Amino acid sequence: MCGFLAEFSFEDQPLIALDDFKSVLALSKHRGPDDTGIYNSNTFRLGFNRLAILDVSKNGNQPKLSPSKRYAMVFNGEIYNYSHLAETYKLENLKSTSDTEVIIHLLDLLGVEDTIRTLNGMFAITIVDTHTNRCFLARDFAGIKPLFYGLTQEGIVSASQFDQVYKHPWFKNKRQLRADIVKEYFGFGYMQAPNTIYENIFQVNPGELLQVDVSGSLSKKQLVAFENNQEKPISKTDDDLEYTIKDAVKRQLVSDVSVATFLSGGVDSPLISAYAKQAKPDIEAFTLKVDDPKLNESEVAKNYAKALELKQFVVSVDNSEILKSINSHFHAYPEPFGDYSSIPTFVITREAKKRHTVMLSGDGGDELFFGYPRMRDVLNKQLWFKIPFHLRKFLAKVTNTLGITKTWAPYFKTLDDFITNKHLYLPQVILDDIFHETSFSIEMKTLYQFKNASRKELVQQLRKNEFYAHLQRVLIKVDRASMKHSLEVRVPFLDKETILKSWELTSDLKHKTDLKKPLKNLLKKEVSESLINQKKMGFSVPLYQWLHNELKTDVKIHVFDTPFYGADIMNVDVLRQYVDDFFNRKHDNSWGVWHIYAWQKWASVHA
Repeated sequence: MCGFLAEFSFEDQPLIALDDFKSVLALSKHRGPDDTGIYNSNTFRLGFNRLAILDVSKNGNQPKLSPSKRYAMVFNGEIYNYSHLAETYKLENLKSTSDTEVIIHLLDLLGVEDTIRTLNGMFAITIVDTHTNRCFLARDFAGIKPLFYGLTQEGIVSASQFDQVYKHPWFKNKRQLRADIVKEYFGFGYMQAPNTIYENIFQVNPGELLQVDVSGSLSKKQLVAFENNQEKPISKTDDDLEYTIKDAVKRQLVSDVSVATFLSGGVDSPLISAYAKQAKPDIEAFTLKVDDPKLNESEVAKNYAKALELKQFVVSVDNSEILKSINSHFHAYPEPFGDYSSIPTFVITREAKKRHTVMLSGDGGDELFFGYPRMRDVLNKQLWFKIPFHLRKFLAKVTNTLGITKTWAPYFKTLDDFITNKHLYLPQVILDDIFHETSFSIEMKTLYQFKNASRKELVQQLRKNEFYAHLQRVLIKVDRASMKHSLEVRVPFLDKETILKSWELTSDLKHKTDLKKPLKNLLKKEVSESLINQKKMGFSVPLYQWLHNELKTDVKIHVFDTPFYGADIMNVDVLRQYVDDFFNRKHDNSWGVWHIYAWQKWASVHA
């Protein structure tokens, strides 16, 4: 797990000064504190900050050249099938035991595209082909690892962090905000790939390979789209899924440094911890205990640890300590980010790093295995949207008045609008007032387009949306928080084979018990069903209380007394009025207020 910076010039344009390059590279030093390396060429430059996980010797350092010297590469992440690939392709003369070594040998043997297709892991890669003068960018198939890039007349810059691109000398004096993406941030709380809030700066999509040549000509290819796998025969038993997840956990336990698991009171992390225990009996489970009884899951996690005979380390953190971490937590997010569960995530990853360098998490379970109640709600209301809008509104008014129904769903013009609203944390009407005559980007609109088909077909569409939208916000949260502390977090549910297997499963979610049923069935084999059915409290903080009390002064300073970043593309009066209404208790949307506050905090720290 590391951080890198690369620049590739077009048509013999000069590279930036080496000292400037080193300064921008240093922005990601926390992602890789163990070594820094730079490779210089006349037309490109690669820089790398290393967090040593596999082959911690200098043999694992980067940047690296392929044996033929044709390819130069920087690579952030972990490849879990690297040993299998080395054996399958009979690779010889490997100079290290790292996964990076396997990739550079495969490049000579297979070329870029076929090499990327063979990989199972989490990765962001920049490769320069010195024979054809092309630069390639590739990102893992779930979007676990970040990969930003910027295009200008001088060339292309790629990096692990957003700020490494917009602070690069080719871009820092040319920054121009995109109103549509800023609007998306205020609504959804993050930047959805492939876009960013700045013109000409982008993100590589999950599973995408990007190619650019010295003329600046750029092409993209989607190498993997997991949702296409749903056309395969449906798995009839839990045994196949159990084997697949266990195999993924076993692969992801391979490390030359200490590995542990996160353990909460839900379903996902206990299942991962159970399988990790079976593969590595001495593994430790790590749990955060908070002093708010409404948010504390540590007692349930302790029961899981006892049932699974896991060695468990519980770290207690009170609210005052979490509050003290908020300002430093904003430094971990080089892009605007509005999910306030990033605060406890920042704290638990900081504490975990004191004991370990690699952690396994249960992220991805909800998105892949039908875990969100909002999916059921959409399915249960989809028939409303088969009725013409005006008739639908009239019928809803009647049935709501008679107490037959109690829903606002029919008042949304389309099913797309209804589903989108479930993911927005500022109301659409407020967003439209803030950004006059500005709609969401084409890419975001496409992500929230649905066919009102059969129940089973719609649930697959919803799962695709959760995977490529909401899950991306979760992954941003965990990656930035953990890597600020130089901690690698691995995600077994997002192993390539696990994702492929999950897409073979389907459900109509007719019953509440169908939510995450495949994983619950597996966990029943490991612990008592009564333990599984305990209510999950969520990984959160008492935000409403904090905004009205401990954080109120700072919110007012940044929202009312500080000029708004990007004020020329938005109606600041509407934003400030929304926050003022919150303090006057005219609404209770603390999450939406946090989006506004977080934007200003990001600007004060990073912009």
